[in-house]
Amino acid sequence: MGRAWVMLFVAGAFEVVWAVGLKSSQGLMRPWVVAVTAVAYVLSFVLLALAMRSLPAGTAYAVWTGIGVVGVAAIGLLFLGESREFWRLASMALILAGIIGLRLTART
Repeated sequence: MGRAWVMLFVAGAFEVVWAVGLKSSQGLMRPWVVAVTAVAYVLSFVLLALAMRSLPAGTAYAVWTGIGVVGVAAIGLLFLGESREFWRLASMALILAGIIGLRLTART
């Protein structure tokens, strides 16, 4: 896997961190959680921008967003008591399939 793809996947992981951080900050009322969220937010965008130097913008953005969606939804399922109904899981699987498909067909 190329360096741009690694940066993109790490950017997606930081997207998950900041999105979950928003939930955990209780409306931005927990300062240390807000600080972690802000750092993750900046790192996510910086790494996305760096990855876009080599990857097509549409592919990079779709993969970054997809990682965030699936990651946050998975944390919701596993740790936050969110719904595990079939259609929700199937939808997550389709997003994951799209991420894989974009990765396999992308040209750098």
